[in-house]
Amino acid sequence: MELDAVRNSYARWAPVYDATFGKITHAGRRAAVAHIDARGGDVLEVGVGTGLSLAAYGRGLRVTGVDYSEDMLRKARARVSRLGLAHVAALRQMDARDLDFPNDSFDTVAAMHVLSVVPEPDRVMAEIARVLRPGGQVVITNHFRHERGVWAGLARAAAPLERVLGWHSDFEIDTVLCDPRLHVVARRDLPPMGMMTFLVLEKRMN
Repeated sequence: MELDAVRNSYARWAPVYDATFGKITHAGRRAAVAHIDARGGDVLEVGVGTGLSLAAYGRGLRVTGVDYSEDMLRKARARVSRLGLAHVAALRQMDARDLDFPNDSFDTVAAMHVLSVVPEPDRVMAEIARVLRPGGQVVITNHFRHERGVWAGLARAAAPLERVLGWHSDFEIDTVLCDPRLHVVARRDLPPMGMMTFLVLEKRMN
């Protein structure tokens, strides 16, 4: 999906995202934030969107959020201001394929329900690995392609609507497992009915 399609899609969805996709993705955000809170340290959330996860992070963390959509970021900034979320260090507009951070900047990178909507997710994963400290973790929640069952049928039906929906319904998990610096340390299905996957990758020590 190209950047203009991403921008246009999220401009349409920003006003209703929290009440629609936000509800569907709640279990994934809860699992990811619980894992990250237990680790502590500096956190980057790629694709922070409207900031639905920000209030849930532990106050001992230092959280930076990036997103390509200014419409989404406007809502996230308003949320931070309204709730007084001092642990949120910054919210920045950024292309995830070219993260404006030095190497080895973060202890944890969260990518919640974003990798199937960005262009060139392999490049995004390479950037995530670059800014992650050795021994750090990438915490991913996402919908991935199902080979069988009801979700496989729904994904096939939704594929022609990709540009409207703003996500790849047939997204392959291998796409996020291709960087040799990262290895899988946890993987499990999430509700509803295993539609989403919780995945943790760790950066190898130098």
